[in-house]
Amino acid sequence: MPDTTFYRDLFEPLGTITTRKMMGGTVFYADGRLFATVHGDGRLFLRTKAALAERLEADGETQLTWARPSDGHVQAMGYWSLPDAALEDPDLACALAREALAEA
Repeated sequence: MPDTTFYRDLFEPLGTITTRKMMGGTVFYADGRLFATVHGDGRLFLRTKAALAERLEADGETQLTWARPSDGHVQAMGYWSLPDAALEDPDLACALAREALAEA
């Protein structure tokens, strides 16, 4: 399981950040509201839909998928990768996370 300390620090301005192991990775909550997940490769995906999902897709971000063990069917999930630029810009990372929280 990836170390989540970096992401906890990155999103600290959002409020109380907590984590829980779920969905094969670690999910992140801001003040009790789920907004992101990190999976085995260490990439963070924002839980989003609507306008933010469309914008992230247009910007070339990756949608999280999951393959069912029983038959290998790939299912797209409502999570999109955090842009690399946001990893170096806490203001951008938090702005995107706030958009994800607003869409929830």
